[in-house]
Amino acid sequence: MTITPISNLNFESKNKINNKKERKSGNKLPAESSKNDKFVNDSVKRAALIGSVAGVGVVSVIIAKKQGFSLNPKKIFSQSPKNWAMFKIFDKKNPDAKLMEIEEKEILALAGGSAAGGLAGGILADDKKYMKGKFRETLNQLLGNVLVPVICVSGVSHFYDKNKYKILSKVPQMNGGSNSKSIYYINKFLKAFPSALLTVVGLGVGIVAGNRLSNFINEKIYHKNVERKIKKTDFAPHVDDLSMAVTLMAKKSPLSTSITRTVPAFLCVPGYQIGVHRD
Repeated sequence: MTITPISNLNFESKNKINNKKERKSGNKLPAESSKNDKFVNDSVKRAALIGSVAGVGVVSVIIAKKQGFSLNPKKIFSQSPKNWAMFKIFDKKNPDAKLMEIEEKEILALAGGSAAGGLAGGILADDKKYMKGKFRETLNQLLGNVLVPVICVSGVSHFYDKNKYKILSKVPQMNGGSNSKSIYYINKFLKAFPSALLTVVGLGVGIVAGNRLSNFINEKIYHKNVERKIKKTDFAPHVDDLSMAVTLMAKKSPLSTSITRTVPAFLCVPGYQIGVHRD
């Protein structure tokens, strides 16, 4: 037979009474509160998505205008969508055709538009008690997921561009033989390997450094001792870094410009994450 101490019974009964009082008064218990805080209404998700897409769209139009593309609706809709600034890719038959360039400044502007739109949508649709958390996430996304990786990838890209011929001169090449076609592709791969390796290294350093910066901001500025781990959605904005590296390191091609055209879509993700964020 087990005897439960009277002090333990009193403690448990007091806890039950306090919990009942909190439920009657409408106050949520810590466990219930954290569970509900993670649930984001569909209306908030829609507002964050619409806001981020609208922000990226507005900035895209401004970029197109600054780069000399016409915004005349009559002229735009009189041609095929594949010839619009946002969708136009490199054509070997017309190599001098004007293309929309998306490099460092454009990426940062698009990310800023996404963040502003997603933040606005989230604030309008969500409970105001989450507003401060959304502002904190804005700083984390723009600095940790965009600015730091862009700086890292841009750095290695410019380094490669400046030392391209020196680097490629050290890349071994196979001599042609009976299988000259296969050797051609092997040599082509070997030539492309240094730029690919530098891109991966720059991107990896950027992701880790950006995450550490986010944790530093949370701890030193917001005094929140919460370690922000790298999430799957954190990788979406890095398509722009890959695109920028391809733009700076590789020759213009249908593949490289096709990758570049996906950048605005992927940059909608940071804005959406800001809009739905809850501490």
